[in-house]
Amino acid sequence: MGEQAVTGAGGRPAPEQTPDAAGEDAAAAAGSGAATGPTSAGMTADGTPPAPADVSGAGMSADAMPGAPTAGAPGGPHQRTADITAGPGGVMTDEVGVVTGELTLRTEWADGQVTLRVQYKDADEWYAVTGGKTALADPAGLDAVHAVAVALLNRPEG
Repeated sequence: MGEQAVTGAGGRPAPEQTPDAAGEDAAAAAGSGAATGPTSAGMTADGTPPAPADVSGAGMSADAMPGAPTAGAPGGPHQRTADITAGPGGVMTDEVGVVTGELTLRTEWADGQVTLRVQYKDADEWYAVTGGKTALADPAGLDAVHAVAVALLNRPEG
């Protein structure tokens, strides 16, 4: 058999120890109630989640939520766009009032806020949709907000 790593408390190498082939050390430690290191493997019997594990230098946390910003990640804007056709009443904007016809909708997230903007298709100017700004703590919700906005504002059949 090959060599085995022997670790002490906290997962640190304990070079003064040799592997215990009979397992007597492990049985003694279990019987004494002394913990020799992490034992949860990411799970607990009572259902409470363990504290997130820091994986320093890798830019990750072992228990990070998918889509959540990670430490050190750029806090810049995230955005989604879609071409839409405004319904008969158009889309009300803060800057120019109602815009109608073929538009591009942009849903953007920055600094905990989501903002809806529209422009005439292929134009340069963007206009803020009236009432189209709210708090959104997690940018992972941007896709859902954009889908709802498109569903509400896109009325190609009138």
